[in-house]
Amino acid sequence: MRMRLMLLGGGNALGQALIRLGAEEDIGFLAPRPPSQGWDAPSLTTLLDDNRPDIVINLAYYFDWFQSGRVDEAVLASQERAVERLAELGQHHQFVLMQPSSYRVFDGARTTSYSEKDEVAPLDARSCALWRMEQSVRSLCPRHVLLRFGWLLDDSSEGLLGRFLQRLEQNDELCLADDRRGNPTPAEDAARVILAVLKQLDCEAPLWGTYHYGGHEASTPLVVGQALLAEAANHRQLAVESLTPIAHAACSDAADEPQHGVLACKKIFNTFGIKPRAWRTGLPSLLERYYRHG
Repeated sequence: MRMRLMLLGGGNALGQALIRLGAEEDIGFLAPRPPSQGWDAPSLTTLLDDNRPDIVINLAYYFDWFQSGRVDEAVLASQERAVERLAELGQHHQFVLMQPSSYRVFDGARTTSYSEKDEVAPLDARSCALWRMEQSVRSLCPRHVLLRFGWLLDDSSEGLLGRFLQRLEQNDELCLADDRRGNPTPAEDAARVILAVLKQLDCEAPLWGTYHYGGHEASTPLVVGQALLAEAANHRQLAVESLTPIAHAACSDAADEPQHGVLACKKIFNTFGIKPRAWRTGLPSLLERYYRHG
């Protein structure tokens, strides 16, 4: 890799997966430790004035954007200012900014998959913030890659997967929507995609723009939960033996979560040659890492 890579958020689950995969191919990242208050506009300015990377991968707010149940609006506002500053610095210092985003920018009203050209309609404060951050990056940093991911699953105990697995050991009944659809995507697979894009950017291919990626085989929370239940039973004694299907409308997060959040991944395949990987194949290693940490 000729380009100098800076990774913001190297300590979170997706950042760690990216560092692991990079090490297997002798690709290293400058992964600075964040200040105690987290990365904000002033600290990012100092960091990037002192270091001159060729590409910045911004996973600094990964947990809040992809794993947290709720995020305070004041926190989101601070993150928006930081991303705006990062985009300005990208233009000033002429580095490439790789910025993650989410299926959440869509409202889920249509039953067919969403392409990069489809109109966004965010539902809640977090998805509205993600959309505004996308717009900042597009308008301020010409050399950018925006990667919208599906349902990201990682091995952290506080994340979506970790909270679900803990409930399997504690609850007698667990209800999941059987009419909500999306792309389950293990973090290791998302890291594979990021690394594949970085390799092509290293060849100085000007492939700027917005791309979708999600694991192969769109599914429902109920089907994903059943697959996780079967795999988790190999590791732990579980309190839950089966899952109860309910309607999306009956879920506590129905107002915030798109009912249909399936992403079309044709553009990323046509541009980078990246094929979606079946999400089921990543579950055994994902759960093995989760329970090893626990």
